[in-house]
Amino acid sequence: MTQPLTGFPPDQCRRLIIKVGSALLVAPDGAVRRAWVESLVAEIAQRRAAGQQIVIVSSGAIALGARRLALPRGGRATLEDAQAAAAVGQIALSQMWADLLGAHGIAAAQMLVTLGDLEDRRRYLNAAATLDRLIGLGAVPVVNENDSVATEEIRFGDNDRLAARIGQAARADAVALLSDIDGLYTANPQGDPTATLIPLVETIDAAILAMADTRSASGMGSGGMVSKLQAAQIATGAGTHLAIISGRVEAPLAQWQASGRGTIFRAARRRGARKDWLAGRLTVKGHLSVDAGAAQALRGGRSLLPAGITASHGRYARGDVIDIAGPDGAVIARGLAQYDSRDAERIVGRRSEEVAALIEGPVRTAMVHRDHMVLL
Repeated sequence: MTQPLTGFPPDQCRRLIIKVGSALLVAPDGAVRRAWVESLVAEIAQRRAAGQQIVIVSSGAIALGARRLALPRGGRATLEDAQAAAAVGQIALSQMWADLLGAHGIAAAQMLVTLGDLEDRRRYLNAAATLDRLIGLGAVPVVNENDSVATEEIRFGDNDRLAARIGQAARADAVALLSDIDGLYTANPQGDPTATLIPLVETIDAAILAMADTRSASGMGSGGMVSKLQAAQIATGAGTHLAIISGRVEAPLAQWQASGRGTIFRAARRRGARKDWLAGRLTVKGHLSVDAGAAQALRGGRSLLPAGITASHGRYARGDVIDIAGPDGAVIARGLAQYDSRDAERIVGRRSEEVAALIEGPVRTAMVHRDHMVLL
């Protein structure tokens, strides 16, 4: 699927990720918005009957658990409160999806993941295999971040980016973010009456990123337009379309398909599973600064040699993921380090024939090989 879409009908989208935010699932008083969820599940059942494969990324555990535990600020006053609320709320959330999907004869499968599950290559592949097997067996995976164990330092922080990474792992055609806003606007429409909706984004550049607002309209979720644009960068970089559409109506997918109102971020060409995984990572161990000549060589498909490096930053081991920044500081590539940071500091700016005398271990052809690198 390479053409921009006005909807996700089954004949255009074989596999679709649907992300549902907390504000859509849970009313301000902490009760489930059951009628709305039932309308969405009915749509999912219809689409599956027509041949579309669906994965749900569902928020709402913290909001549901906070009500049951009578926690202040929706369970987000402290990390401990959020973890406790998630532990209680996830049971209710899973049961809701199981009941509603089961009413249509569909088996629901719960998958709770952490940032590390998708940042570590082996665990990522395992998650991808599990998703594919569940879909093949006819189940609908319902995915959420495992907030009961995640900490501030090792978490996605919002399900927009999680949905994009799940879309990548599932090799989905598209990700639909059901939101409390119906797309990307030129400015915040709540404060600027002249703001206009952007229906299609071909490239996420600096001008597009400048339109983002960090606030979530409901105040209940953790995401805002910034997180949605980050999700779009992850998804489109992996060859998956992403759409932001309104979830403030019943049967939101049908409403969107009928009206075409929303913002679609058009996918880039897929680069291969390993490079897509690299591009979509949210964490890196360090980064290298390179000169203009090296930056140009990287854009031309060359490996990064020590001679073009001007500085090494951070502590990393051989095989860790690192970013590569050009002379202006902008990250231009990401890849796997062929030397650890201590050796990297010794060989910065050195010609290849000088490297052997500066390190104790084996000499490798490049600091980052082009086969283990992706341009950003």
